[in-house]
Amino acid sequence: MSSRDVTHVEKVCAYITRNESEVLVFEGPGHERLQVPKGTVEPDERPREAMVRETIEESGLAAFGGLNHLTTDVWTRRESPPKRYVRRFYHVPVHEPRDSWTHTVTGTGQERGSQFEFSWLDLPTETTFALDLDDYLHTLTRLLGGRTAPGVAAD
Repeated sequence: MSSRDVTHVEKVCAYITRNESEVLVFEGPGHERLQVPKGTVEPDERPREAMVRETIEESGLAAFGGLNHLTTDVWTRRESPPKRYVRRFYHVPVHEPRDSWTHTVTGTGQERGSQFEFSWLDLPTETTFALDLDDYLHTLTRLLGGRTAPGVAAD
């Protein structure tokens, strides 16, 4: 099989944090574990633009304290037929007073109309996320200066 037979899809993933100690997660249809806002980069769209659009569509949050690229990887979802994702992870700090909420997904994607249940998860965490979306959570603890939720020790 040649490299031309492998599908690569550009994705963006958001580690949205508040209080420098919590990351935003949601439960949505189709996965048994937690997720973070994420989505596909559209044609002629820059990854940062996609990150803002996907965050608004999936969470309803639109006021960010910044948008920082953390890392990019290539993740294989399946081997046959091969499908690989070029994933760009971003850190997105926000000031959000709600501890939890339900958001109906907007936009034009297949998740449009789905309801996602959002909440905050203390950092660091040993929780395993769907689709290996937790792969770079450890970078947040370093980025945030080792600050964690009260009563939680940093690694």
